[in-house]
Amino acid sequence: MEAIQIVFSPTGGTGKAAEIITKALGMPAKKIDLTNKETDFSSLRFKGDDIAILAVPSYGGRVPALAAERISNIHGNQTRCVLVCVYGNRAYEDTLMELNDVAEKSGFQVIAAIAAIAEHSIIHQYGAGRPDEKDIVELDGFAKKILDKIKKGLTEGSTLRIPGNRPYKKAGGAGLIPKVSSSCTGCGLCAKQCPAQAISRENLKAADRKKCISCMRCVVQCSQAARKVNGVMVSVAAFALKKACSVRKENQLFI
Repeated sequence: MEAIQIVFSPTGGTGKAAEIITKALGMPAKKIDLTNKETDFSSLRFKGDDIAILAVPSYGGRVPALAAERISNIHGNQTRCVLVCVYGNRAYEDTLMELNDVAEKSGFQVIAAIAAIAEHSIIHQYGAGRPDEKDIVELDGFAKKILDKIKKGLTEGSTLRIPGNRPYKKAGGAGLIPKVSSSCTGCGLCAKQCPAQAISRENLKAADRKKCISCMRCVVQCSQAARKVNGVMVSVAAFALKKACSVRKENQLFI
């Protein structure tokens, strides 16, 4: 038995949560990066007694459309699957419900679901430093409960009560698109790393507004800090979310 991390984590927060859970399962792990545009996801087929950890961030209460599209091309073949939705201390709304539906349509057998907190990818004061030590202990405990469920053979035919709504809430567009400053050296790393192929190597100055998903990968990856979002717009968004984000949210397990 091995764990298979299937993760969409442009800025690393979702990856951290998935790593904590996978490590607690105490088994060999293989990683599949859903942000890698070069991967042929339709070639991925699973079988046997493996456990998939399917982790995505919540973007406006929904699964990122690009992540959903790539997951839908994978052949789950009834591999047992743990869903992980990671959000920036606001709310995950319909993300887990949608992720469950996408996973099941791809042939995965969903046996548990986790909502976890990580630092907000744009407004960093919300969820700052998370997952922290308390989160690690909690997520570790969740993983052990899931492993116990597997060992007791309680996964066959189990039905989870996962929060969310159908139809899902309306998906938002790319709200904040990073701009390029004069610090840009033209290295092209942002274009190479962009999960949505929204940045052209031939024109690094402008991102394709129709393709950009505001994932902030380019901002995090740029060694020159040359790509940034509008500070005024971030401040406005931070003020609008203050009431929803200021109280510490806790991780949740559905099993």
